[in-house]
Amino acid sequence: MNRITRLSIVPVFCALLITGACGRERPAQAPTQFTPVTAHVTKVVTIREQKPIEVYGIVQPVKQSFVSSRVIGPVIAVHVHAGQVVKKGQALLEIQPQTIEGQVAQAKGALAQAEAALAISQKNFTRFTNLHKTGAASDLELDMARMQYEQAKGAVEQAKGAVQAASSVAKEAIVRAPFAARVVDKLVDVGDLAAPGRPLVRVESLAGRQIWLTVRGADIHRIKRGQSIGVRFDDRPSLGTVQGTVSEIVPAADPATHTFTVKVGLGKLDVPSGISGRAALPGDVTSRLVIPASAVHRFGGLELVVVRDSEGKARTRAVTTGSALPDGRVEVLSGLNEGDEVLTDLSGTVPDGTPVEVAR
Repeated sequence: MNRITRLSIVPVFCALLITGACGRERPAQAPTQFTPVTAHVTKVVTIREQKPIEVYGIVQPVKQSFVSSRVIGPVIAVHVHAGQVVKKGQALLEIQPQTIEGQVAQAKGALAQAEAALAISQKNFTRFTNLHKTGAASDLELDMARMQYEQAKGAVEQAKGAVQAASSVAKEAIVRAPFAARVVDKLVDVGDLAAPGRPLVRVESLAGRQIWLTVRGADIHRIKRGQSIGVRFDDRPSLGTVQGTVSEIVPAADPATHTFTVKVGLGKLDVPSGISGRAALPGDVTSRLVIPASAVHRFGGLELVVVRDSEGKARTRAVTTGSALPDGRVEVLSGLNEGDEVLTDLSGTVPDGTPVEVAR
């Protein structure tokens, strides 16, 4: 009997223990308290602006010439050097003149023979004319005399032309500057053989420079003749932006690159030819979201921004930024919407849920 009573008490005791344990309440945890943060608040805004299109080009002189001569012969003197400034008509170099002088002498000798033949044929024609009037010469004889006379006159004119041609070529034994210029390069030395079509000296004009821009076919409609364009030079940053005027648009595209050449006059600007430059063409109007650059916090490869939500609490968002603006703002490509309020001048991010007090 005692054994049965003892076994009955054990389950009851265990039940009381379980009931007591289940009925005991744990103490409630106090919510986390964040210290409010004070910061300036700025709204995300949309700006609309014309994004420039950058194109590149090379500076060229307004005029340049590869000076050559029609005289064949060795160069006997070179009077200039690279970088030298020369006047129009100034002697650049000399070619041995003996060969061309001989050609001039031959032409003059041929002219003298032609003039002598003309004098005889003229007398002969006059004689047959008088004989024909008296019936002593036939019509055929008169016609033959007239033909010989006309041929002699033509031979004289031909000989005079040969003398003029030879004399004009003889003048090119002294090679002269075609215009006031700067010598860019001398392409021959004393003893080299000059020949028609062979460049001897390269010169370029002193006044005026152009930059030849390479423009895509998709952008050529943005440029008009007479349009003003700002140009900057990679090798001359101290010049800043120089205003140029579109003087010529080459209408044919390069078949290899499908680009057009646009010539922009630079006025009296004196810069070396061959240096590179770039110009900004007016582009399309685009919309961009911008925020102060001080609102962006960078940690490793992340860009973070703290925003104030509708309850006045801080929330951290990851963003992607674009180009920087000159006024201290930066473009936002993703992560924010227009009208969002961002916190600026923070030393870093703050825990989400931190109350935000707006600095005055």
